[in-house]
Amino acid sequence: MELPSTKPYLLRAIWEWCSDNGYTPHLAVQVDQRTSVPREFVRDGQIVLNIGPDATNKLQMGNELIEFQARFGGVARQLSVPVEQVSAIYARENGAGMAFEIAAGDAAAFADAPAIDSGAAEPTEAPPKPTLPEGGRPKLQRIK
Repeated sequence: MELPSTKPYLLRAIWEWCSDNGYTPHLAVQVDQRTSVPREFVRDGQIVLNIGPDATNKLQMGNELIEFQARFGGVARQLSVPVEQVSAIYARENGAGMAFEIAAGDAAAFADAPAIDSGAAEPTEAPPKPTLPEGGRPKLQRIK
């Protein structure tokens, strides 16, 4: 019998730790066809999402999907991210968090896929880049 993944539990724990300590939790996501995010903000098959309580509405961090509403350019959007596509969760302010391995086939599948037209206009601003600690890299632990 295969053990269930600890990843969704770790994601929820780090989200709670960030929120309890006044940090802003961010998700780094490897986008694939099952990932429902504003495609105009995807860069090199990846997107970074602020999932803090002030940036999201109706956040649900389940064992299979992370679902929430967020505003992009002032427009509310519904997002859905498969837990298996999350490559990291970390605090924007200090980079503390955790990184996860993503199956290589998932990233390659998205890179070769045609763009999905979300019907949204071109973004008026670039997505925010996370503020990183000195050295420019988040302090992450990699797990499998």
